Amino acid sequence: MARAPATPETRSVRLLKVGEQVRHVISDLLTRQMVHDEVLTAHSVSVTEVRMSPDLRHAVVFVKPMLGADEELVLKALRTHTAFFQKEVAGKLRLKYAAKIRFQGDESFDVASKIDALLADPKVKRDLGEDKAGD
Repeated sequence: MARAPATPETRSVRLLKVGEQVRHVISDLLTRQMVHDEVLTAHSVSVTEVRMSPDLRHAVVFVKPMLGADEELVLKALRTHTAFFQKEVAGKLRLKYAAKIRFQGDESFDVASKIDALLADPKVKRDLGEDKAGD
């Protein structure tokens, strides 16, 4: 029986599911301290998101050390052990191709902090308060 053609919607769902599975595997490896690295054992690292390429051959893993401490040092340690992570992910997920993993710092927390700071500005609060009163 022939497989139904993949639509953009089903492909995106598949990308999200595989990305989430990759995120769980990498998080599990870091939580269980399966990577024998002094920097990674000394820091708690949060894997916030994994974005897969449409062909599932590349994965961008967004990470953030807890409290944002030593982010560059942690990223360097993760990048040093990329081959280990790729091997473990490929072994656990059993996909057709082993995804090439690239680690990147997650800047979304910094952006959220900037937005919070902007919203806390008295001029903005004043404008927001007047807008609510006018409703």
